[in-house]
Amino acid sequence: MGVMNGILSMFFGGGRNVVAETAEVFRVNAEKSSVRDARQMQAAMGQYGQEFQNEKRGYFDRFVDALNRLPRPAMALGTLALLISAMVNPLCFASRMQGLALVPDPLWWLLGAVVSFYFGARYQAKGQEFQTSIAQTLARTPEVLRNIGSINASPILADPLSSEIAENDDGDANPALAAWRNKQP
Repeated sequence: MGVMNGILSMFFGGGRNVVAETAEVFRVNAEKSSVRDARQMQAAMGQYGQEFQNEKRGYFDRFVDALNRLPRPAMALGTLALLISAMVNPLCFASRMQGLALVPDPLWWLLGAVVSFYFGARYQAKGQEFQTSIAQTLARTPEVLRNIGSINASPILADPLSSEIAENDDGDANPALAAWRNKQP
C-alpha cells in the first residue's frame, strides 16, 4: 500500500497535478483562459468607460465636431441640388456642366483624392502625366466655348415658355408634331 501511495502522491500529491500540468503544455487550461479573458474584458470596459465619460467640452471643441459632421450631408444635399437645378433650369445647368469640362484632369484627381482620403479610403493616381492632360483640356476649350455660345444664343434662353420655338425651327421639324398641329382646330 505504501508503494501505491507513493506513486499516487508523486503524480497527485503535494498540491500538484502532474497530469494536468503536462496536459496544459499541449492544451490551454479552459478555466484559466476564461479567467484571463474575463479580466481582459473587464480592463477594456473600464478603459472605455474612462474614455467616454462626460467631460466638459468648450465651444471650440463643439464647433470643430460640428464642422467635421458637415461634409457628408453637404455632399448629399449638393447632389440633390444639382438634380433639382437640372430639372428647373436645364440651360443654366448645361452651361455649368460645359464649364466643368474645362477642369483639368489632375484637378479632378486631386478632388477625388481629397474626398477619398476624407472618407477613409486611399486613392492614388498612377501613370498619368500632368502636361498631357492640360494639353487635352486646352484642346477642348474652343468646342466648349462654341457649346456655351450656342446655348446662350438659343431662343429658349430668351423666353423659356415661348410657343414660337417650334415655328422657328430650321427645317428640323418633328413630323409627328406637325401632323398633330394640322389636326388641331
